Amino acid sequence: MIKLHDKYFKPFISAKEIDAILDKMVAEISKDVGDEIPVFVGILNGSFMVVSDFVKKYPKPCEVTFIKLASYEGVKSTEDIQRLIGLTQDLTDRTVIILEDIIDTGNTLNEVYRIFNNERVKTLKIATLFHKPEAYNKDFKLHYVGKEIPNKFIVGYGLDYNGLGRDIPEVYQIKETQHMTNLVLFGPPGAGKGTQANFLKEKYNLVHISTGDVFRFNIKNETALGMLAKSYMDKGELVPDQVTIDMLNAEVEKNADAKGFIFDGFPRTNAQAKALDKLMDSKDSQINAMIALEVDDDILVERLLKRGETSGRPDDANESVIRTRISEYYKKTAILKDYYSAQDKYFGVDGVGSIEDITKRLSAVIDKL
Repeated sequence: MIKLHDKYFKPFISAKEIDAILDKMVAEISKDVGDEIPVFVGILNGSFMVVSDFVKKYPKPCEVTFIKLASYEGVKSTEDIQRLIGLTQDLTDRTVIILEDIIDTGNTLNEVYRIFNNERVKTLKIATLFHKPEAYNKDFKLHYVGKEIPNKFIVGYGLDYNGLGRDIPEVYQIKETQHMTNLVLFGPPGAGKGTQANFLKEKYNLVHISTGDVFRFNIKNETALGMLAKSYMDKGELVPDQVTIDMLNAEVEKNADAKGFIFDGFPRTNAQAKALDKLMDSKDSQINAMIALEVDDDILVERLLKRGETSGRPDDANESVIRTRISEYYKKTAILKDYYSAQDKYFGVDGVGSIEDITKRLSAVIDKL
């Protein structure tokens, strides 16, 4: 991550990927232009890197010139377009290709077309390294698009934030940090995880996402993801991690204004933990902590046998089955304990005592995050 002025930016597009995008654009444009000598026009300041690298790759003779238009204030594209540097050569009956670094709203294209219509060019085409289709609100055709990207502010490779960042060879995306508290709550069977999740979600205004509940909801309501998951389950196969992640993503999207989430029942493996990190990063957020309720095995067995007297669950009534479940929990959790410990995000909390005392211990951890 990098900081420019008061804002943070995270890696988005590597220099290697940019190079590959340029190769693709060069191949497309040179094929279309043929043996004609085009005039490539860069829009300063942002396009200087794109134009320089593009024409170095261009396999045939070409001409290059620049105009300078100003349309940005901070991180917003404005309607006020100022022409600061104009053309100095005759472009009558020439094929002109505008090389842009990025097109978002398309506001500058109004001025570009006005300028070149007056120049009586033979052909005018627009090429852009990056394009934000969500932000684009003009009818002008974009003839060559290197890569479509989300409508988030980016810097690097000629693009700046208030003067900084143009020199960076990669592209970084603004990190619009969500002020969330996101927890992965773990605990062996009988640790009281469900009870504590209910208290914590109320106290901290968090959304409790239980993987089991999410699966049941999607299958019961026959959503596309639910039917997909059921197709694997009916064959006795494990549901792929991506299906589960897509379900969790839908839950997070449904609660976009939440102050945070308690994830219960997911992740179970390192791969799932990495997928969850990637999901939260896409929301400009992160997992703050894995909190595990720690309870002695004998106490867990006692609790579950007592619960089995009223729950009607057969797996709560057999001590051998209970101990196997607890053993399986430790095998799975050990891997995740290492994963989150490496990020200083693992917290073990004593799960023995009154419900109120355990809630206080959990709250003491959360309050320090």
